[in-house]
Amino acid sequence: MRFSANSIIAKSLIAACAVSAISLSQANANEPVVVSSKIDTEGSVLGELIIQTLERHDIPTENRLQLGGTSVVRSALEAGEIDVYPEYTGNGAFFFDMTDSPVWNDAEKAYATVRERDAEQGLIWLEPASANNTWAMSIREDVAEEHDLVSLEDLAAYLADGGEFKFAASAEFVESAQALPAFQEAYGFELSDDQLLVLSGGNTAATMRAAAQQTSGVNAAMTYGTDGGLSALGLVVLEDSKGVQPVYQPAPVVRESVLEAYPDIETLLNDVFATLDEDTLQTLNADVAVNGLSPTQVVSDYLDSLNN
Repeated sequence: MRFSANSIIAKSLIAACAVSAISLSQANANEPVVVSSKIDTEGSVLGELIIQTLERHDIPTENRLQLGGTSVVRSALEAGEIDVYPEYTGNGAFFFDMTDSPVWNDAEKAYATVRERDAEQGLIWLEPASANNTWAMSIREDVAEEHDLVSLEDLAAYLADGGEFKFAASAEFVESAQALPAFQEAYGFELSDDQLLVLSGGNTAATMRAAAQQTSGVNAAMTYGTDGGLSALGLVVLEDSKGVQPVYQPAPVVRESVLEAYPDIETLLNDVFATLDEDTLQTLNADVAVNGLSPTQVVSDYLDSLNN
């Protein structure tokens, strides 16, 4: 979903300089729209949503899904090698070297900023989904229901009352100033070493599994907001009501010349992405990551359901 600032900014700048006049020229309406995505599960789901939505409305596509990580796909779009892919608003912080800006913590400001900046180089952001795939603290559903835990403010009160809590997370999440320390400062709680299970790597599948299986007494986990395993493993995201974390709403980013050739793309994709709230995207991701269905089938069934 996201990436570190190291080397990404440099790669993006290099790619931007390499964009040729040919790659930004007017697209031919007879040519297929080259659709790509990142290599993760959610990338494949969102990419399929774009492909199948366009194909169902007689807009030809070329499938280049799961092309690579953020830097690879972003560079391909800038170079005109692909035409559209789903990106996250919060990644604008890295694209434009604005990691210290507070705009990324506000959904509307984040979208407006990234849309304005990218429009200058002929890259158009369509409307984002309401789902927010950002770093989150999640807890077992049974614990949340028993103690009425909905938000991180609720968690702070629960901890202050001596509530039982043990949290599985990566070392990065525990140590990064933008992650657990930021949550603790904003909501006024502090986890002791005994309340943490620090796992190597940053894989949320491992932290979620630890909470689901209650490994070493764990009942909560570092996750992303739209992780597919959340509902399947009986975990719920605690709302970041103070907006501590940057907002990562997915949205299609398309080359301007392609929109000129196929103007219907904007309305078609805006309508579909408007249906993607957090629960919906979690469910679609889970069908792929947990239930083992193909992204193609999951998306086809979902689009059929929207038309029924």
